[in-house]
Amino acid sequence: MTERGLRFEILRECPQTRARAGLLRTPHGVVETPVFMPVGTQGSVKGLTQEMLEGELGVRILLANTYHLLVRPGPDLIAAMGGLHRFMAWPRTILTDSGGYQVFSLNTLRKVTEDGVVFRSHLDGAEHRLTPESALEIQDALGSDIRMVLDECTEYPATHEHARRSMERTAQWAERTFARRPDRVFAIVQGSMFADLRRECARRLLELDAAGYALGGLSVGEPRSVSLEMVEATEDILPRDRPRYCMGVGMLGELGHYVARGVDMMDCVLPTRNARNGYLFTSAGRIIIKHRRYRDDPRPIDPGCRCPACARYSRSYLRHLFLSGEILFATLATCHNIWTYLDRMRQIREAIMLGSLPHLLNTFRSQSVDEE
Repeated sequence: MTERGLRFEILRECPQTRARAGLLRTPHGVVETPVFMPVGTQGSVKGLTQEMLEGELGVRILLANTYHLLVRPGPDLIAAMGGLHRFMAWPRTILTDSGGYQVFSLNTLRKVTEDGVVFRSHLDGAEHRLTPESALEIQDALGSDIRMVLDECTEYPATHEHARRSMERTAQWAERTFARRPDRVFAIVQGSMFADLRRECARRLLELDAAGYALGGLSVGEPRSVSLEMVEATEDILPRDRPRYCMGVGMLGELGHYVARGVDMMDCVLPTRNARNGYLFTSAGRIIIKHRRYRDDPRPIDPGCRCPACARYSRSYLRHLFLSGEILFATLATCHNIWTYLDRMRQIREAIMLGSLPHLLNTFRSQSVDEE
């Protein structure tokens, strides 16, 4: 599939599952899929420099957020600085969310209409208006490689009637966006936790011939099994030759389950947010570094990990940094957690290429025991 700057190529498919390994070619480089995208909400992955992301971690694609960049520093300033790539000194691929999830999470600070959303900034209370057209214009000004349509993220739980209204509004907004014949834009499937609405939305969005298709409105409080059911509900409808992006998921142990259901791209704040709060992911489960058991533990976070933090520092030292409130802890912990997520996805991709994904997923299940 070629769409004015994006080309997606499937290299290998897993015969036992719906997993695919591919290449997504963008204006700023090639992204190997399946891929986990670190979240750089405001043009920065908290705690890490771009040199660390590009060099030590080998990140090929980052996610930035339209809402946050709209309210600060503003798309006009970023455009005047040469676009988001130059502004944040990032030479590789950037995907921008439309800001829909952040706007709808404002709750009492926004008003939804058929035309779009009027909301007040969480920073200074200034009023802003976001429409399908303006969300696209903002992302054009940012110059991101992959852009998302404005969608309405339905809260959970929701009635079928409310979820239908929300889904239809999302589909109408997508149709307005694609009436402008945009480049490199993904449509977003909504429908809350109702399989019939998800399938109806997916079929409707097919007519737009989008560059890719995302699944939104997941990880909003529903059971994890239901999230996976919603992915399964649309997998056979979404076009095989377009990348599929599951937004805002998931836990480390869930990545393989989404990939096995045909998902190519994922993002989540868990590895960075949990790192700053002292929760570290390992192949044996999760470590809570403040626990006393790590006070005199000389081992690295994960003895099998090759990240810069594990190569040099002990659990004992990291616990000391965390309890002392040292900024260095956030950097080392975030580096480790991002590495762990990226390495997990590298293992999954390699297993797809070798035809051994089911065996690998079974291995992950046997390892998933928290160290707490």
